[in-house]
Amino acid sequence: MKLGKATGLFVMLAAGASGALALGGCSSAPPLFSADGRPTQLVTCPAYGGWRLCADNAKVACPSGYDALEQSSENNQNALLFACKAN
Repeated sequence: MKLGKATGLFVMLAAGASGALALGGCSSAPPLFSADGRPTQLVTCPAYGGWRLCADNAKVACPSGYDALEQSSENNQNALLFACKAN
């Protein structure tokens, strides 16, 4: 492969990667960490069951307890963003 073609390929790959990174910035994913640095988790459950199913999932993930950081309901789904309490 000639140097010109290799450089052009590198530029195209770099441009594609930067474009993918730019699109990734548009995500609406929850923060990875709480304000105090604890990792967060997001669980979703059917809205018809109330918040009990989400709370049960959080309890399983955090045997020492958890702090609910955010709750939302949309499209017949409940979402609970939480962080486990320190042991």
